[in-house]
Amino acid sequence: DLKAGIIVDVEASAVNKAAEVEATRMMIDRVEDKFDMKPERLVGDTNYGSAAMLGWLVDEKQIAPHVPVLDKSERTDGTFQRDDFQWDQEAKEYRCPAGKPLRSQWGPFKNPRTHITQADTIIYRSSEHDCAGCSMKARCCPNSTTRKIARSIHESARDVARAIAQTDAYKQSRKDRKKVEMLFAHLKRILKLDKLRLRGLSSAQDEFLLAATAQNLRRMA
Repeated sequence: DLKAGIIVDVEASAVNKAAEVEATRMMIDRVEDKFDMKPERLVGDTNYGSAAMLGWLVDEKQIAPHVPVLDKSERTDGTFQRDDFQWDQEAKEYRCPAGKPLRSQWGPFKNPRTHITQADTIIYRSSEHDCAGCSMKARCCPNSTTRKIARSIHESARDVARAIAQTDAYKQSRKDRKKVEMLFAHLKRILKLDKLRLRGLSSAQDEFLLAATAQNLRRMA
């Protein structure tokens, strides 16, 4: 809890993004079920800025994500960035800098398709005819016949996180995170939890829970 600096739940996890995100979801749900408490905002680093996590926070839990958006779409070859393409919500398509559309499908299908990939994205492609005669092709897709953009099915939640990142409240959240980082530092330096004494995830959970209890007692004292 950023206001009081009290640890409200503990969950041991493996050291990888997927496990940490799953542990976060578990703790948020568990605290809500047990104590009828739900955070108004979640503050964290880029590990918690994946599309699926943001979608869960915004669409399912109505929690404001004060986390950086994990975005790997940036280009380093000098061509147009994804931000240079405008999303048309009504038409469900992108518009390139030349004003031409990028669509998820250009022709009708006998059986309707969702076009959702295994990565939970929808691929939007430009028309080969539009790109062939475009004067901006060298700055857009010099090594391919068309330009494509992968849009996450959770893009609306990612937009919410991007908008929050421009606010003063987000800047304050960055400062408030120091309270959490300080607790980790105290765990290692004062409580000497620089390594675990027991083996196994369940034993690690016990050690972390005892350490968090000691932290809370120190804080309340």
